[in-house]
Amino acid sequence: MSGSIAARYADTIVSHSRLVVVLVLLLTAVVAAGVAFGDSEDGEIGQFETDSEETDALEEIDATYGTDDGVVAQLVVRDEGGDVLTRESLLEGLRLQQEIRENDELNATLEDEGFVGLENIVATGAVFEDRAAAGGPPDTSEPTLEEQIAALEDRSDEDVEALLADVLDPDAEQGGEDAYEFLPTNYEPGSTEAESRITFIFQVDDSGPDEDPQAAYDAQVEIADLVDQRFDDAFVFGQGITDAASASAVGDSFAIITPVALVLVLGVLAITYRDVVDVLIGLFGIAVVMAWLAGIQGWLEIPSSQLLIAVPFLLIGLSIDYALHVVMRYREARAGELEASSEAQARAASDGGSIIGARAGMTLGLTGVVLALAAATVSTGVGFLSNVVSPLPAIQDFAILSAGGILATFVAFAVLVPALKVTVDDVLETRFDRNRAKPPFGTGTSVVNRVLSKFVTVARRAPLGIVFVALLLAVGGAYGATGIDTEFNQADFLPEDAPEWAKSLPGPLATGTYTISDDAAYLGANFADRGEGSQTQILIRGDVTDPDALVAMDDAIRDVDSDGTIIVRPGGQAAIDGPPAVIRELAAENETVAAALEERDTNDDGLPNEDVAGFYDVLFEVDPDRASDVLYRGDDGGYESARLLVDVQGDAAAQTVANDTRDVAAAISDSGVITAIATGGPVTTAVVQDALLETLVQAFAVTLVVILVFLTVLYWVRHRAISLGAITLAPVVAALAWLLGTMALLDLPFNSETAVITSLAIGLGVDYSIHVGERFIAERDERASLEEALAATITGTGGALLGSAATTAAGFGVLALALAPPLQRFGLVTGLSIIFAFIACLTVLPCLLVLRERVLERVSA
Repeated sequence: MSGSIAARYADTIVSHSRLVVVLVLLLTAVVAAGVAFGDSEDGEIGQFETDSEETDALEEIDATYGTDDGVVAQLVVRDEGGDVLTRESLLEGLRLQQEIRENDELNATLEDEGFVGLENIVATGAVFEDRAAAGGPPDTSEPTLEEQIAALEDRSDEDVEALLADVLDPDAEQGGEDAYEFLPTNYEPGSTEAESRITFIFQVDDSGPDEDPQAAYDAQVEIADLVDQRFDDAFVFGQGITDAASASAVGDSFAIITPVALVLVLGVLAITYRDVVDVLIGLFGIAVVMAWLAGIQGWLEIPSSQLLIAVPFLLIGLSIDYALHVVMRYREARAGELEASSEAQARAASDGGSIIGARAGMTLGLTGVVLALAAATVSTGVGFLSNVVSPLPAIQDFAILSAGGILATFVAFAVLVPALKVTVDDVLETRFDRNRAKPPFGTGTSVVNRVLSKFVTVARRAPLGIVFVALLLAVGGAYGATGIDTEFNQADFLPEDAPEWAKSLPGPLATGTYTISDDAAYLGANFADRGEGSQTQILIRGDVTDPDALVAMDDAIRDVDSDGTIIVRPGGQAAIDGPPAVIRELAAENETVAAALEERDTNDDGLPNEDVAGFYDVLFEVDPDRASDVLYRGDDGGYESARLLVDVQGDAAAQTVANDTRDVAAAISDSGVITAIATGGPVTTAVVQDALLETLVQAFAVTLVVILVFLTVLYWVRHRAISLGAITLAPVVAALAWLLGTMALLDLPFNSETAVITSLAIGLGVDYSIHVGERFIAERDERASLEEALAATITGTGGALLGSAATTAAGFGVLALALAPPLQRFGLVTGLSIIFAFIACLTVLPCLLVLRERVLERVSA
């Protein structure tokens, strides 16, 4: 029944080939029009949302405390083994600030305070000394940059060092421990020397709520150029710098990789097809699939995101595979290597010129392969579409776009390409007398055939041993996957410097020098930076006016692990700003606050333990901005919550930062007086990433179950063989386990990025497996022995699989040479998934099929 349907389908496509080509191209134009008429916005993984107490807490903070819309970049000056606190180095920093301020475009992107660094503190102290020496009424106004530069220029090196010693005195009013934030975390208090220092650049964020502050980001790049001109060893770090470096690295990567990948892919296709026309037809089919993909995304208004990066690559892999199966089965038919019906033989006689003519050959070849293509399309498409039940919209988009693209692949290579190829071959043979009957890849006496024959021998002689080894490797891979890194670290996305050979390439192929990854590591290891992802928050709920609440916060801050991701200042105090820190800071600066604290502090711990609400009122009267940073006072004057601002290492993994912040929150909550919830950018990023990864893993499981059910039903209906579904899926599961184990060995993280990429192992694995299984069943019915059926399957379908796997693995595996880590991981994981899927389908699956046949023979005996 199914064979009859396939034969009628193939006959229809071949008999009306020109009409089919026209109709499919018209349909492609309609679908592709979605690119122009649809509205597809850009999105990122980090923009996903999920309900959690952490996100609720952050929303409450945004509503009550407000948010800082400024942009902060960091300028680090260093001299390893030297000293950056000299008079000349500090002056050079001030002159750089003046040069930037004099540039109208750059100055427009700066906040009023602009630059804050140790050079400003020291120079301000010098200005105040000069004002005091000049006599007259006290002038406490903020000195200008010109005054700061002039004050330092008038002093000797010794004078500046003495002034620096005063500023860095822990008990100094001007500077003190506050100045330590501009020095490395290993700075020894009291010293007047340091190998590096940091200056913060505060910029204006005049963008909309959904836009990047591009003007500020562009300014960071220009400032970095000025810094390089003034300092031998210094760098600027900020989102604008990382964006520019990432974009440049991707461009450099593709400039090198694209020609290499094209040469590899076209070279493998040329070896596989050994025919320019067939290569061009295959590439045309891929272009049609990409047009459908873009059109579907446009019509459905699916936003672009990193999560969708695997979709076009999955479709290219499937396209190459589908094309090779169609073309190679067609070639086998024309070479007489398939069993042809009497009707097909009769048509071949009328075609003449070869054993079987073009139209009869395509009819016979397409008849043999179309059901396998359809089964692979349905199983893979339905499997991916099962992700639509995910609560995350981005996963739903991924499911829909993947399924739509897989359908497009079937249309292109089971409808368009067969019709187009038979039309082109017919024209070339009838009008130009060109023989289009080419030998199929992997058959005959070629090297490839001899290699593939080894798989036949192994599967026939030691099927149980191969399955046992595969199982052991799968168990090992699954065990290794339990220890795989699942953390999401933004630093892993920063470009790495190119090797020397890439920099020495001629002309536009030469890559730039990328130090952004090393700069981020240095910044994270030495400073409490204020860039994106460098601060978490803790929301305190409950009676925040209870004296024990302050004690609980203070104790938790004091007990922070110095080896964790929370920054610890040179004095040994955790860099956590909250009510205890504000109380002590304002008490040291303001007499009114100091007096109010003395009245209420009966145990001399530096915190009020009586009438805390009244003391908070004093804080709001003296410095409402500072107090409102850490305390929320409702409309009725009552204190409803407090918050802690936690400085963390910006290059640390989000999950590690979240765990360290949660430890502080848990210590506060353990007091039983108040409750504390960890939140902030890195914490919510960790929550989203964990939820996304969990959803993807669940989607994997659902996909495998859906495919298993479909294949089981399919093989039962077609062949009354209920076990074939599980047998066909077994190599896919084995390949996935091998892949995860290899990722663990190579220290590749399994996060939301790579989890999506590993979906290729399922998509291509199912496709490969179905082709082998379907071919074996067909050959088993036609061949006299099991060995003949196995040989025809592996040398026939195996040749197409080898060509497909070699092409896609070479094309995408070369991305491992990229400068951008995401591209490296994509290329490596993609290449591994293809190789493992191919190996599993030509080793594990044939052995399982042989074992099944032997069991059936014993049962029937």
